[in-house]
Parts: sequence; structure tokens; C-alpha cells
Amino acid sequence: MSSEFLVVGAGLAGASAAWRLAQRGFSVTLVERDVPASERGSSHGSARIFRYAYPERVYVDLVGAGEPGWAELSALHGSDLVQRCGALDFGARRGPHGLAAVLASAGVEHELLSRDDARDRWPHIAFDTDVLLHRAGGVLDAESTVTTMVSAAQALGAEVLTGWPLRRLERTGAGFTAHAEDGRTLSAGRVVVAAGGWLPDLLGDLGLPSGFLAALPPLRVTEENAFHFPYRDGADEWPTLIHDRDEICVYALPGGRDAHFRGQKVAEFAAGRAIGSAAARTGRVDPANRERVVEHVRRFLPGLVPEPYAETTCLFTNTPTEDFVVDEADGVTVVSPCSGHGAKFAPVLGQLAADVALRAGSGAASVPDRFRVGSARA
Repeated sequence: MSSEFLVVGAGLAGASAAWRLAQRGFSVTLVERDVPASERGSSHGSARIFRYAYPERVYVDLVGAGEPGWAELSALHGSDLVQRCGALDFGARRGPHGLAAVLASAGVEHELLSRDDARDRWPHIAFDTDVLLHRAGGVLDAESTVTTMVSAAQALGAEVLTGWPLRRLERTGAGFTAHAEDGRTLSAGRVVVAAGGWLPDLLGDLGLPSGFLAALPPLRVTEENAFHFPYRDGADEWPTLIHDRDEICVYALPGGRDAHFRGQKVAEFAAGRAIGSAAARTGRVDPANRERVVEHVRRFLPGLVPEPYAETTCLFTNTPTEDFVVDEADGVTVVSPCSGHGAKFAPVLGQLAADVALRAGSGAASVPDRFRVGSARA
């Protein structure tokens, strides 16, 4: 089997790249070591925060650039993939006033509330600072987003192969031969690798130039913990939230299908243990992390019963700055947007990957310089 593009990884980034490349008329093969939106990766489940609030304007603008794509995908899915329940930001380290200034500069509707006013509006949350609210925030369904993009790519002619774990790329003439772990092969003219937490294991086997590899920021894969807490008095008026104080940064959101619609998904941000790659994931929840999150719920989320009824682990793949990597070298495009905040950019990630892979693109979908490796290549 030969195609113009081989896309490796059917999570949010890879599925988006396959969809966007197929939209541009290219023949595409999408391979996934498991199944799309696999629980072994970073794109499973129904509950991810969708928000505009960032301290850097580049991310705020990128969220806006993805809005047409969310509308397009929701139409294909048949219902909204983003539930706009609003988003709250508070805590001394979160800096709600600074975030509000960035949103104002970008023209994003928002509201600053005093701690007391916020407590009156949401008595089930114990605020400790002023609060930023932006109503365009909410919850996105990651799994349904992936399956919708995969189906859209297939409808445009893309081939999707599951149970196909890439082992290495071999340069062959003007293109590549991809070798699976079991010896199967595929050929393609160019390759997009969006392998998530497996990327560190693959980097040395992709035929990338040494200069590119040397300049690539280190990728740190961690096994994070998430907990589901039941509502004490019902699920009304629960926005998403990020509460960053000196001791801990916690995020919470309605848990959706992941929590059987019974409660909130609550987690400490980027506090998991380093595991090297997704292959080392254990599925074991850290008891110390559970204790910290339960104590935070007890103090600051009185609308929840501080006893988790479900818990799980998930994967983050972080660069030191939490910026993404979207760059190309000699026919191989590396896409790594899984630093715990990439899901909201799903529709635009494929545009960025396609632009880089084709060495083209301008306007809203052009790749921010901070995502490029930007080194002389050997």
C-alpha cells in the first residue's frame, strides 16, 4: 500500500492531520497502534476543558482560529462537541486580572468578579481570590472528536489501519517505508508522526536529521492522576475551573460519560510521575496525589462529596515550556501538542500539521514560531 501521506497516531492530533490532509485532496493512510482515541493514549474520554484563558495571546488567538473547525466537526457529528458551560480562573498564581487583560486585547468576552460576588453566584465553590469568567469556555468530548475526524477522513478516501504500531521509518528513494513492530510495511511520500507518549521511543528511528533531534526540546512523559467526585446537591451551574494557588494547581470540570454524569473530574495539573514513555504506564494511582486532591476538594469545592467514586491515570507529554512541537525535517513532520492542554486545539492542529508538512500556509493557521524547532539541520 502506498499513499502520499502516512500519519502515525490516531489521537486528536493525528486524526486531525489525516482529516485536514484528506480535505486538501491527498491520499492518506492513518495508522494507530491500538484504536482511535485509545485509553492507552492521551485522547480518550469525554471530558477535557475548553477555554480561551491563557497568559499568552498566541494561544488565545489559536483557540479562536479553531472555532470554525469545531462548528464543522459538530455538524459532522450531529451534535455539539463542545458544551459551553463557562470557565472560571482564580487563585493567587492563576492571575485572573492578567488573564482578563489578555482576553480583552483579543476581544474575547469575559467578566471579572470579586470573591464575594463569585461565592454568591456559585456557592458550591469556595473562591479565595477575584475570579475570571468567560462564557465561551466549557467541556469538549475528546473521544467523539477523534472518531468524527477519523470518519471524516475516511469519507474523503483516507485508509485507517488499527493495531499497527510503528517501529521505524526507512528512507526509500523519494519517500519512506514504514515498518510495523510485527514486520508489516507501508510506503508513503511523506510522514506525519503524532505518536503522543510513544514519541520518545520513536524519535531515534524516524530518520530525522541530527541537528533537528539536537534542537528538539526534551519530551517528558508523565502518568497523571484524575478523580471523580459526586455532586452533593446536584449538577446545576458547574462551570469548568482552574484554581492555582501556592500549594497546588487543580482543575475541575463536569465529568460527562467518564463520570457517568454523576460528578466532577478533578485533578492536580502536571503532578504525575515521570515514566519515560507511554510504554511504561502502570495504571496505578498515586496515593499521595489522591490525598492532596481530596483535601483540596474538602476545602474549596463544598458542592462535592470529598470521596472519589472513580479514579484513573492518563498521559501528559510535556516540553519544558508546555509549548507544542509542530515542525518538519526532510519529509517527516513531528506533532506533539499533548502537554495537558492541547485538546481544545484539535481542529486547527491538523491545519498546522498540513501547512508544515507541505511547507505552506499563512494567516490564522500559520504555525507559531514557538512551536518550530528552528535549528540548523545536519
